[in-house]
Amino acid sequence: MEEAWNGNGNGNGINILGKYQVTRFLGRGNFAKVYKARSLLDGTTVAVKAIHKHNTVDPAIEPRIVREIHAMRRLHHHPNVLKIHEVLATKTKIYLIVDFAPGGELFSKLSRRGRLHEPLARRYFSQLVSALRFCHRHGVAHRDLKPQNLLLDAAGDLKVSDFGLSALPEHRLNGLLHTACGTPAFTAPEILRRVGYDGGKADAWSCGVILYNLLAGHLPFDDSNIPAMWRRISRREYQLPPWISKSARSLIQKLLDPNPRTRISLENVFDEAWLKNRKSVEASVLEWDLYNKCSEGYNKLGMNAFDIISMSSGLDLRGLFETTWEKGRRREIRFSSEKSVEMVEAKVKEVGEKLGFRVEVGKKGAIGLMKSNVGLVLQVFEIVSHLLLVALQVVHGFVEFEEELHWDDWIIGLQHVVLSWHHNNHFPI
Repeated sequence: MEEAWNGNGNGNGINILGKYQVTRFLGRGNFAKVYKARSLLDGTTVAVKAIHKHNTVDPAIEPRIVREIHAMRRLHHHPNVLKIHEVLATKTKIYLIVDFAPGGELFSKLSRRGRLHEPLARRYFSQLVSALRFCHRHGVAHRDLKPQNLLLDAAGDLKVSDFGLSALPEHRLNGLLHTACGTPAFTAPEILRRVGYDGGKADAWSCGVILYNLLAGHLPFDDSNIPAMWRRISRREYQLPPWISKSARSLIQKLLDPNPRTRISLENVFDEAWLKNRKSVEASVLEWDLYNKCSEGYNKLGMNAFDIISMSSGLDLRGLFETTWEKGRRREIRFSSEKSVEMVEAKVKEVGEKLGFRVEVGKKGAIGLMKSNVGLVLQVFEIVSHLLLVALQVVHGFVEFEEELHWDDWIIGLQHVVLSWHHNNHFPI
């Protein structure tokens, strides 16, 4: 029996073919609505992309749906590609069941923070290039790369999504692509020329625009006037801000080469100095300075130097010290923040109250949140000036918490005060 959606289209509580229960409306795209949902089989959280079949009457939409499904199935195993779990259909709708990315779009993070520090930008860019090299080796060119199509999961790792404009091997003619598509400000000049082009090299250009955007906080080319933008692209007329390091500038210039024949390929990007030595001299100095200043703070939380270094710079050292504890569960979430202590505490109280918790403030200023038999405690430590380490921990009623609540609600609610999520292997996410 097909589900009945409520009048406002939010679909909260609706059961999809006895397999998923919709819990929240997340947003809408050109031809689909996206919802957060819970699997009725194992309780996992997923995202549901719901496409109404009457929309596919448009001849341009149906091929996009088919392409997206085929591309995501080919790329299922890469950790930085949004995973598709299954495709369901009713008489009126098609559902793509994919990974839920509670961190939202990278675009939103850029909008809130402006430019990113190079270590964090390096982390995201490395994951993007890794995913795209995997795509290209499997014959898939994305062709619509932009921060809006790059999502962040609960661990703060990047996920490439929206393969609706992707090209598969069967779309090539003599090894080249010919369809003009994408977002103008991120689109390679050879696509704008409407000539045959290499999809991998076109994606490399888009990566150059994204890297510039991450480090500068704005785009190198403005797409409000396409002819003027094209002239600027062909003449390499863009300004690199002075704060971008020499090695990053070199990589951007090699990616934003209007000539696809001489433009660096993504296969060779990891040979560049900015990425070849992930732990740059500048990052090392910053990390050890932070380590020397925060020993008291991290010892209070049972953290070690590697936790702090990883959190502060975007470097991921977890693989060196793998441990297992109640796999799949977590008793706390941690994040760093550049906001004030007062702002973080106010946001935690606000989210807690929305989720039904009663807020209590202890004699020494400690904040507790109570709901039925569940108790949470907030701890905030100022590591260095303008950098906080925040921990929200379940101290009572963990079983009830697991059964009734999900960390995803907290992660989404707190995202506006989060600089980066920090993950301790003892509490896997």
